[in-house]
Amino acid sequence: MQLEEPQLKPRDYVVVASMLFGLFFGAGNLIFPLHLGQIAGANWLPATLGFLVTAVVLPLLSVLAISATHAEGVYDIGRPLGKWFALTFMVLIHATIGPLFGTPRTATVAFTTGIAPMLPKQWSSAGLLVFSALFFLAAFLLSYKERKITSAIGKVLNPTFLLLLAVVFFVGFLHPFGAPSSAPVTAHYQQAGLLNGFLQGYNTMDALAGLAFGVTVVTAVRGLGLKRDRTVSAVTAKAGVLATAAIGLVYVLLILLGAMSTNYFTASAEGGTAFNQIITYYFGAAGHALLATMLTVTCLTTAVGLVAAFAQDFHKHFPKVSYTAWLAMMSFASFLTANFGLETIIQWSTPMLMFLYPLAMVLIGLSTTSAWFHRAPVVYGFVVAFTVVPALMDMVAAFPAVISKSAVGLAVTHLRDYLPFATVGLGWLVPALIGLALGLTVYAVQQRQHAGAQEME
Repeated sequence: MQLEEPQLKPRDYVVVASMLFGLFFGAGNLIFPLHLGQIAGANWLPATLGFLVTAVVLPLLSVLAISATHAEGVYDIGRPLGKWFALTFMVLIHATIGPLFGTPRTATVAFTTGIAPMLPKQWSSAGLLVFSALFFLAAFLLSYKERKITSAIGKVLNPTFLLLLAVVFFVGFLHPFGAPSSAPVTAHYQQAGLLNGFLQGYNTMDALAGLAFGVTVVTAVRGLGLKRDRTVSAVTAKAGVLATAAIGLVYVLLILLGAMSTNYFTASAEGGTAFNQIITYYFGAAGHALLATMLTVTCLTTAVGLVAAFAQDFHKHFPKVSYTAWLAMMSFASFLTANFGLETIIQWSTPMLMFLYPLAMVLIGLSTTSAWFHRAPVVYGFVVAFTVVPALMDMVAAFPAVISKSAVGLAVTHLRDYLPFATVGLGWLVPALIGLALGLTVYAVQQRQHAGAQEME
């Protein structure tokens, strides 16, 4: 007996896509493209293409991976390698984009860039304490009812943010600082703009977030009355394409705005300062209020998605603790970490990204193409085994000097540098391809042996 399901209207797809956009698009997604535009200058186009691969294509593939495998979360993506690997990978992903780095960053970026410039310096620590407490209380309340997340983000918070951002784009391109073609180019982007843009896309954390948001998106889609896995997957995929296309357009406009701004400002150390300069230039004193509102809204949408995804996944695999309890623990832990400050969070998050991003990329790639080799564990095993060692080396090399410059850290970095493309952070690429070739070869041999055994029976 087939389940009767409602026919979705275009408006339903737009609401789900809006929710996805809001989940993905946090403060980092706002400030990193601006900063990229400033440092790439006239060479903004190749840098943009590289950035779009890791900041748009990979998150889209992560959504498609959830869709193609009928998965409901990051755990299912790693399941072909066994439940312990899948559980470990899920915990590492959620810890990185959750209470250790990603979720606290949503509050610290909003405060540091939007609120702190309006406060006396001596109030910064107390201000961050109060702001982060209120911020994560709001995130907890908005994600308390799982079925209401779509409405909170897709119908209210994200449209509000997009309206404010549209105002900034309208004014910025109506009265440009100058042509991007005349903007100065920093040394790293004079020759290797494409590659450096690719690596800058890591900072958005969206490929990791896309895997973690899977359970939130699937829950939201099922909340529309859909039951069949195939239908849920199709709606998720269509909404993912729509959302990431919109994100890509916003990225291009932000990068262009950043590049044009260097005709007037010198390139800043990070995108928060750049955005503050641009907003103040166009909107004066009122710009600070606009900036604070934009950053708080977009950061809150991402924080809601991250705390909800964490609680949903952990409740599913550790059901003795309720969704609400996991949600409260996640929100409180993120509040504590946020008060270490933005600089400390970014400094220690980079090594984890250098380790997890290669693993996430190969698992996303394997999941989206898994129909070709029937999700054979042997293919997954070879690829991940050949990826994990260079990824660990990249992690050690990216740690702060207390680790990376120690005797062990220097020895690991020296060994890593023998790998092709290691010096540009892609030392895992060739080993992963070798692992893929070996895995597919072993899989093909196993299939022939199995076919031969069947013929003999």
